[in-house]
Amino acid sequence: QVQLVESGGGLVQPGGSLRLSCVASGRILSVNAMGWYRQGPGKQRELVAAITNSGSTNYADAVKGRFTISRDNAKNTVYLQMDSLKPEDTAVYYCTANLYSGTFPPRDYWGQGTQVTVSS
Repeated sequence: QVQLVESGGGLVQPGGSLRLSCVASGRILSVNAMGWYRQGPGKQRELVAAITNSGSTNYADAVKGRFTISRDNAKNTVYLQMDSLKPEDTAVYYCTANLYSGTFPPRDYWGQGTQVTVSS
């Protein structure tokens, strides 16, 4: 069984920084893309950033230049460095990974989410 566990959320003032981490564990044979989504109050879930297993990245326009996604393939871990945070970044952040655990085809797995609140 595969699990994704996020950590690093919390309360931060506008202009501050947070670093989210997400570790995938369990029966994992290979990991393809990993990424972060978020869902703000009264909003739909949206893509924040994604990274392939070769390191190619893409970002939502709203976070370009402020957020950085990275991963450690040896640890099946993805990170999201969030700088210059704004109140509109307040949301529950979800980690996702497309991975192969022995049953073809690879499928998407999701974490339970971590709350990020940007407020003074």
